[in-house]
Amino acid sequence: MAGIGTVVVFDFDKTIIDVDSDNWLVDELGFTDRFNQLLPTMPWNSVMDKMMNEIHAKGKKIEDIEEVLKRTLIHPRIVPAIKSAYALGCDLRIVSDANVFYIETILEHHGIRECFSEIHTNPGYVEEGRLRIRPYHDFHTSPHGCNNVCPPNMCKGKIIERIQASLAKEGKKRMIYLGDGAGDFCPSLKLKEGDFLMPRKDFPVWKLITENRKLLKPEIHEWTDGEELERILLHLINKNLPAAQPKFQKVSIQAHKALPKAIPVPF
Repeated sequence: MAGIGTVVVFDFDKTIIDVDSDNWLVDELGFTDRFNQLLPTMPWNSVMDKMMNEIHAKGKKIEDIEEVLKRTLIHPRIVPAIKSAYALGCDLRIVSDANVFYIETILEHHGIRECFSEIHTNPGYVEEGRLRIRPYHDFHTSPHGCNNVCPPNMCKGKIIERIQASLAKEGKKRMIYLGDGAGDFCPSLKLKEGDFLMPRKDFPVWKLITENRKLLKPEIHEWTDGEELERILLHLINKNLPAAQPKFQKVSIQAHKALPKAIPVPF
């Protein structure tokens, strides 16, 4: 199969789904004002854990959270793209600053959880009827120490390095990385020649990439929406590109679809 030997790593928020999952949940449950009050006072993960406590105290149940997550906005071509990449033999993984409860709830709802061999994200679990959210890296006891634009709770670059080390034991594989946020820049720096990077155009990682192209080794293919993501991803899986290609390959740009109003995520 065309994808054998190819590892595809997806970000989740604004890559697989079309919104930020924390913002979506807070907005849909009607807690935006309280979220805005807390955000300047503590780290993002700590805000979300406290928000889940307050949401629970206001009578919202886990089933209410699941219902909101199941209607999270997702482009209609994303699920077919994931299923096609999986059917072609690719090893699919997620590296995300969301949390495992959100991600697995949404993936299972769309019937694609089994397509992913690994999910690297913040812990999220139910405790005494409420959702708890914890940081991937405990920034109080074991900070990740990365000097790039990574949030304190997660360095995706270090996760990619661990994935690369495990893949080296299995034989050489190429990697395709898809993301949108500033936190996706650090893992982009870890990709090698022969790998592919798919940044979402006009999102924070795309801006960082355009400003630092000389630091990057993979071939870069930008995308704007789920339709382009599907077309470009399957194209890369099915073709062996020559080494002498332009560093930043332009693709046809479609009209940028407006995303629903959400609380700005600090980068």
